[in-house]
Amino acid sequence: MVSKNTSEIRVSVTTEYDNFNSYPSENRFVFRYNIEIENLGSLPVKLLSRKWMIYDLGFGFTEVEGAGVIGLTPVIESGEKFSYFSNVILKSGVGNMEGHYVFENFEKGTFNVAIPKFNLVSEVLSN
Repeated sequence: MVSKNTSEIRVSVTTEYDNFNSYPSENRFVFRYNIEIENLGSLPVKLLSRKWMIYDLGFGFTEVEGAGVIGLTPVIESGEKFSYFSNVILKSGVGNMEGHYVFENFEKGTFNVAIPKFNLVSEVLSN
């Protein structure tokens, strides 16, 4: 697990290789990443959007951005957590991801929260 605190928001990430949905012979390596966002501040915050930089060894960077996460723009109350999971597909089986969320705090306006860089290495290639 990797974690990072930014502006009283903690983002923690765990990953796992999805062997069942991966097809290495077709250059399809699927990874699941689990995100937990914890509001350490005293005011509620709303997650508005996200931006990812996905690095796939030998294939370079892909930038992905959009509203909310998994179709939601959750409000996270003080002391509360919000968790979700998603997937990413790499062609090489080795890479990493990092990025940021844009949050809104009703007193401070919008602000960025870092998503820590995490590595993606398929089990097939790590043996």
